[in-house]
Amino acid sequence: MNEKRNILIRTYLVYILMCFFALAILYRICVIQFVQGNDWKEKAEAFSTKVFEIEAVRGNIFDANGALLATSLPYYEIGMDINTPSIDDKIYSAKRDSLALQLSTLFGDKSKREYLSILNKARKEKDRYVLLKRNVPYKDLQALKNFPLFKRSKKGGGALVTLQTNKRERPFQSLAARTIGLSRPGIKPVGLEGAYDSVLTGISGKRLMQKIAGDVWRPINDENEVEPKDGSDLYTTIDINVQDVAQSALLKALIKNNASHGCAVLMEVKTGAIKAITNLTKNNSDDSTSYSESLNYAIGYPTEPGSTFKLASMLATIEEYNISLDEKVNVGNGECMYYDRKMKDSHAPAKSICSVLECFETSSNVGVSKIVTKYFSKNPKAFISKLNSFHLNQKLGLSIPGEGIPRVKQVKDRDWYGTSLPWISIGYESLITPMQTLTLYNAVANNGCMVKPHFVNQIKRNGVSIYDFKPEIIDKAIAKQSTISKAKLLMESVVATGTAKSLNIKAFKVAGKTGTAQIAKDGDYKKNGTTYQASFIGYFPADNPQYTCIVVINSPSNGIYYGGAVAGPVFKEIAEKVYSGNTDFIKPLNNNKGLLVNVPTLITGRANELKSLANTFGIKSTNTFSNEFVTRNTNDTITESFVAKNFESQLRKGIMPNLLGISAKEALFLLENNGLIVKIEGFGSVKKQSIEAGQKYYKGNKIILTLS
Repeated sequence: MNEKRNILIRTYLVYILMCFFALAILYRICVIQFVQGNDWKEKAEAFSTKVFEIEAVRGNIFDANGALLATSLPYYEIGMDINTPSIDDKIYSAKRDSLALQLSTLFGDKSKREYLSILNKARKEKDRYVLLKRNVPYKDLQALKNFPLFKRSKKGGGALVTLQTNKRERPFQSLAARTIGLSRPGIKPVGLEGAYDSVLTGISGKRLMQKIAGDVWRPINDENEVEPKDGSDLYTTIDINVQDVAQSALLKALIKNNASHGCAVLMEVKTGAIKAITNLTKNNSDDSTSYSESLNYAIGYPTEPGSTFKLASMLATIEEYNISLDEKVNVGNGECMYYDRKMKDSHAPAKSICSVLECFETSSNVGVSKIVTKYFSKNPKAFISKLNSFHLNQKLGLSIPGEGIPRVKQVKDRDWYGTSLPWISIGYESLITPMQTLTLYNAVANNGCMVKPHFVNQIKRNGVSIYDFKPEIIDKAIAKQSTISKAKLLMESVVATGTAKSLNIKAFKVAGKTGTAQIAKDGDYKKNGTTYQASFIGYFPADNPQYTCIVVINSPSNGIYYGGAVAGPVFKEIAEKVYSGNTDFIKPLNNNKGLLVNVPTLITGRANELKSLANTFGIKSTNTFSNEFVTRNTNDTITESFVAKNFESQLRKGIMPNLLGISAKEALFLLENNGLIVKIEGFGSVKKQSIEAGQKYYKGNKIILTLS
């Protein structure tokens, strides 16, 4: 009996405890639901929603003429809210086949059946988001908006869900690619993209996104969304037309000489504006013609410049001692010894005694080194000090990151030797970037004023300039004007009669210096052999310098490695292109001296055209013309000529008129309209005709007109 009672007590106790436990659970549910409900909802939403940054559209980069060099193009991630309430089963069934077909046709990556399977599966599993395609361009997005189920209807919005990203593109592809630079997510930008990253980037916006599944998020319409502010635009100094010529000319030279890499830079003398800069490197492939812009040699890679450094040596010597260009130097047979080290010229000299001018124009290593050692051997520190005054031992402080560090060996350096002075004088034992060498030559062209190279003219926002870049002067005068004048004579002589005679251009004068440097492999000339660096630096026109240009080609390997032969043609092609396309070089026909006051000895042409010219230049003419063709009489007035009056009548009678003096255009018009076959030789007006005036002719006859 007692045992039964104990069992009942235990049972009731368990039952009561369970009731209390159930009441506690019920109480907790009520608290969560009604008291803490809002807090828990906010926490749940915090896990399923997140604020994402909206990338601002990066600013554009333009050339000096407004051509687009770099821009951000919008690309889209395309998804679909396939179970949106606005799409019921009836609408979905009616439109799904058509949608699958159009998606397949537009993207071409899946068949209609594959797309239909994706849609049906998502619909069946009640997915609110299905990813269809990434990196869709804007034009395809516009087409997608009109697809079935995507197009908005009266029942509500369509099922199309998009997420925009921006992709950086360069319309001109490889042109100035390394200088313009790259901008990619997660990678530090380089070139102008890196230098002006904060200007181009803009300010990001904010958007609320909802997590759908896995790591898939979709945008939520939110009134608190913050719109991004697009970046500012960069207007560079580069002229894309000149850039194209420079890159094409450099590429041809690299291929022709089977070189490893090279660079070319064109700089505006007065301002330091870089109009073209190209750097090409041979790709690691079997194709010997394959080159690309991978490294910025012009800015970032200092090398031993070789003979182009001789200008600095002559500037230092002339500035310090005012030596005459006629001073004689004994170059002997083109060889000399400095301690136990032999210095040689690349070619035996034509004579053993040369002037300073001749030593420079023939690029004599022996001659230039003897000049420098004669004046500075007792005080080499003075020579190095002069080189330092030309800022060759300093970085230029360019806006583009990655500028190479130059080195001009100092007397106190541990690797200074007894032979250092003569070898530095001819461009060895120093490291200079092409841009730094170009800046020195540009200073000479600019009458001694050294300006800092720059790449950007303006920063604009919404088409309005917010910052204009002005030329920056590094040194108002690197040397006396008398020194600069002698340096200009030296460089003009190089092109006139020296190592750059091939750069004599009829239309304008060029001044400059060739360079051929031996480059040690792995720092050792003897063990690992040598290769060469060919270069040419100059300015044009020599009598009124407007542009300075440097061309450097490394490791030419087809047996030719001299600067004039390898780098010179690139300079010439760039210079001729710039000259031909720039009206600043055109000299006025009349400058108040020797004005053209007389009418040319013979003018024959259309009456209306010549009457207009006569009125413009104040030449007397008769008031009316009854014939189409007229000529000038001996009294310098335009009137109807006997020949002109009879052109048409003679031709109608089958008699050849006198065509002398009329233009090719007028002769063709007259003769071909009367059935003759005309052949033109030369340019200008008619000076000779194969069928003489007064002779009979027949339709189909051939007549040759010689022009001059």
